Amino acid sequence: MRLEHVALNVSDPDAMAQWYTDHLGMQIVRHIPTPNAIYFLSDSAQRSMIEIYRNPAAPVPDYASLAPLALHLAFTTSDMEGDIARLVAAGATHVSPIETTPAGDRLTFLRDPWQIPIQLAQRQTPIL
Repeated sequence: MRLEHVALNVSDPDAMAQWYTDHLGMQIVRHIPTPNAIYFLSDSAQRSMIEIYRNPAAPVPDYASLAPLALHLAFTTSDMEGDIARLVAAGATHVSPIETTPAGDRLTFLRDPWQIPIQLAQRQTPIL
C-alpha cells in the first residue's frame, strides 16, 4: 500500500487551490466542482498529494487554534529566507523563528491565509 493523499476540509477550496498553485508549486491534478468543490493538488514531483474541499456535512476545523506541531503541511525549500519573504508577501504569516536541528536541518512555521500551518524544511540531507 501507498499513501495517496491527506484531506483538509476548508472554507474556500477554490481560493486555496489557486494560492497553493501560485505560491507553493502545487498543481491541480483533479478538480470536481460540484456539488462541493474538491481539488486534488500534487507537489511538483508528483510524489505527494493533498485534497482540499468544502463539505458542509462536517465543520471546517478551527485551524488557527491548532498548534503547528499538532498539524502542518511541510514543504522543502532551498531558500528559507527568500521563501518566507515571498510567502508573507502573498498573504501567509510567519509564526516561528527559524530553528536548526542537531542534524543541521533548518525548520520554520508559517500559516497560509486560511490559518493552516505550513512548515518550511531546508534539509541537510533529503529524507526521501
